[in-house]
Amino acid sequence: MKVQNATSYILLSDKLNSLIHSLQQAGYQVIGPVIVDQTIIYDHINSADDLPQGWTDEQDKGRYRLKRRQDSAYFGFNVGPNSWKKYLQLPRRQVWNAQKTADGIHIEPVNSAITPLAFLGIRSCELHAIAIQDRVFLSGEYHNEDYKQRRQSIFTVAVNCTQAAATCFCTSMNTGPAVSLPCDLEITEIINDNEHYFLLRCGSEKGELILQQLPVTPATSEHHQQQKAAISQAEEQMSAGPRMFDSSDLQALLYRNYESPLWSDIAERCLSCANCTLVCPTCFCSSVEDTTDLSGDHAERWEQWDSCFTADFSYIHGGSVRPDTRSRYRQWMTHKLATWHEQFNTSGCVGCGRCVAWCPVGIDITEEVIRFQKADSS
Repeated sequence: MKVQNATSYILLSDKLNSLIHSLQQAGYQVIGPVIVDQTIIYDHINSADDLPQGWTDEQDKGRYRLKRRQDSAYFGFNVGPNSWKKYLQLPRRQVWNAQKTADGIHIEPVNSAITPLAFLGIRSCELHAIAIQDRVFLSGEYHNEDYKQRRQSIFTVAVNCTQAAATCFCTSMNTGPAVSLPCDLEITEIINDNEHYFLLRCGSEKGELILQQLPVTPATSEHHQQQKAAISQAEEQMSAGPRMFDSSDLQALLYRNYESPLWSDIAERCLSCANCTLVCPTCFCSSVEDTTDLSGDHAERWEQWDSCFTADFSYIHGGSVRPDTRSRYRQWMTHKLATWHEQFNTSGCVGCGRCVAWCPVGIDITEEVIRFQKADSS
């Protein structure tokens, strides 16, 4: 049927495969949530059967568990240990090859083949995370060309959150739970006593082309009311939780408390393991590694993810700039919530809660913010 961009439509849950197959026919490799090693991660999917239907996650400080839901929701979970950045800023990629010949040394950039990807199931906080990485890699004088090419080939299917994990705090960071940034298609999963459907809205010409191929019907005002109530449920769950805080003064707060003794208290618990930076959807630190073969005729340069928690990351001649855990955690949290604003005109945190769930000792960035706020006001 002919669709109009501003109109919402209903896709019955048993027709979800039509969306996946339409994306595949349009030339996209579909990436979506799948269960691997008792976690929900993002990986290649071929059909709706690959999705974690009927599963949800329980998350808290240093804790992540999957459990069965009492319904058949496809997106009835929150976020897992990895994010979409692994498909945009690759964890490890080759930058160039160098070969010694009779004419000298020839360096050739390595341009990997870019496969168009469709991201199925992006949450609002994750859209904000991608937008933050866009500022890092695409704005200003210097661009990351590999990221740029991958980013341009992405089709985004965003999902409105209808439940919140105990670790979620996107409302404090103004990044969710409702989708608030542009995407190609926006969907909301609704399950009532007698019906299970998706409310769809297209947000781009690419999205409209896909939507035109789907067996959809126009949504009614009742459908929109059900959507509003479902999203409000997630908002209320976060508002009633302990991780709600005022983020309006975070930059100045951390600047005022740069020498606070609270940093030492955090450092006594922190392992400097880098888990928080690796699961974070916005952390972008990387390092380069140069290798050569035994003949000395061939060399390669590789870029790979790194972390400000590692001792080598800030190492310069004479030693490390941040030699202890106190200085490293302070760097991470202050950069994420304060100096990021000066660099990129935005916070580096989207409130996804991954760093809370995947910290092995249960350090909670929201608890630490609230502790700084209380100490600052006393």
